[in-house]
Amino acid sequence: MHVLMVAAENDALPNAKVGGVADVIRDVPKALVAQGLTVDVVIPDYGFELGERCFIGEVSVAFKSETHVLSLFEITQNQKGVRQIVISHPLFSQSLSVYCNDNDNRPFATDATKFALFNAAICEALIQGVLTQPNTLHLHDWHSACVAVLLKFNPRYGKLAKLRLVYTVHNLALQGIRPFKGDDSSLEAWFPSLSYDGQRLCDPRYPHCFNPMRSAINLADKVHVVSPSYSQEVQIASNDAHGFFGGEGLERDLQQAAEQGKLIGILNGCDYAIQDKHEATYSQLLEQIESTLFSWMAKSAQLHSSHYIAHQRVLQFMACDKQGPLVTSVGRLTEQKVLLLCQQQSKDLTIDSVCQIINQFKGRLLVLGSGDSKLEHLFTCAMARNNNFLFLKGYGQGVGDLMYQLGDLFLMPSSFEPCGISQMLAMRAGQPCLVHSVGGLKDTVEHNVSGFCFNGDTLSTQADALLQSLTEALSLYQTNPKQWQAIKRRAADARFSWDSVVTDYITYLY
Repeated sequence: MHVLMVAAENDALPNAKVGGVADVIRDVPKALVAQGLTVDVVIPDYGFELGERCFIGEVSVAFKSETHVLSLFEITQNQKGVRQIVISHPLFSQSLSVYCNDNDNRPFATDATKFALFNAAICEALIQGVLTQPNTLHLHDWHSACVAVLLKFNPRYGKLAKLRLVYTVHNLALQGIRPFKGDDSSLEAWFPSLSYDGQRLCDPRYPHCFNPMRSAINLADKVHVVSPSYSQEVQIASNDAHGFFGGEGLERDLQQAAEQGKLIGILNGCDYAIQDKHEATYSQLLEQIESTLFSWMAKSAQLHSSHYIAHQRVLQFMACDKQGPLVTSVGRLTEQKVLLLCQQQSKDLTIDSVCQIINQFKGRLLVLGSGDSKLEHLFTCAMARNNNFLFLKGYGQGVGDLMYQLGDLFLMPSSFEPCGISQMLAMRAGQPCLVHSVGGLKDTVEHNVSGFCFNGDTLSTQADALLQSLTEALSLYQTNPKQWQAIKRRAADARFSWDSVVTDYITYLY
């Protein structure tokens, strides 16, 4: 069996990672190859240095009423049996980044155009034979959805109609919505001669808009979400006021997919073969943090307040020996991840209450991540208010690895979590997790067995439950070390291996 995966990110290649989807695109193909499948992976060429490459061919693509020539290359270094392919065009590499941040009045505009051209190039490469035609075409998130639209509605690709289409939803909150027409970044601007069924492609809330994610859900043979619990949650309408994030407007389409036997929930996996057995120390973590902060500071002529306050806090931590628990958190700063920490608690925010509870146990809180600028500022201000809180605005692999290894309790209060990788990495290192019992977190962390879980029917009750669960967990850490060590062992022994995951891929998706 031959599978072609199409995605925006791929951590098998340098710098082509932003989120957890890149880990999946790195690990799943290797595991499928180990099961005897042939797997090709293709992403855009963002202009990063990728190592040795071999020219495959060129394709001419009709896009925005012009002919564009795109080049395909295979990356040949250390790819472990997986054929890694990139498609080059100036539009993909102009920002030297995977994604662009457009203004709120034109969300996704730049990226949607970029990925629409990338998708058109995939279809042309398949029909022209530049890419080997697979048995299964596996599309990931909205960035690859136009492949399904073109294959189903453009007669030019009729010979590819028998290709099995599998579509994976990694993040339902990002759907890539653009207008059908009337904008330079719209479906009819990209493909002016395309005849399509607007009823299957439109956004349910904005019928004049094209929704790539909904389109792929409706057009694919199989729709895959990345945990069993999340596959149930997405069939229920979101209720923001009550703190529930489900179908995000696509619940009816996902209900229909489930009724047709198309919707499959398969939990993502984790690589257990790459654990670093080196015993690190807390002092080494602080030294690594200081070094990483210096590298971030040097990138700008102006010193960011977040980096300055963080460095002062590191010096403070270095001057005083660690006494209590080290609570850690690693991840993107988005509402999905930290909405509960931003809820009002009398005079302060939940993040302040978290710091106060940790301080009662003489502990410290370390948060590593960046994302929404407003949330970054909020966390910087919270760091200034709480002298046991260190917020690192950015991402450093070395710091993250040490935080997983040395933390006593990992905090992951996501409002929704399709699967989650951070909790698996923390558990792999033997660090129990405190999680909101949703999606993949519910499927990986067992309360008072391998970690700690909380829930609630509203944002307020969820925030209160988080604080209560944190207090109970740290009390257990302090008063019952034998039980704490048992929870640590069970966290470390938990296994969510890619081998079993890809067996389900082959059985239920391919």
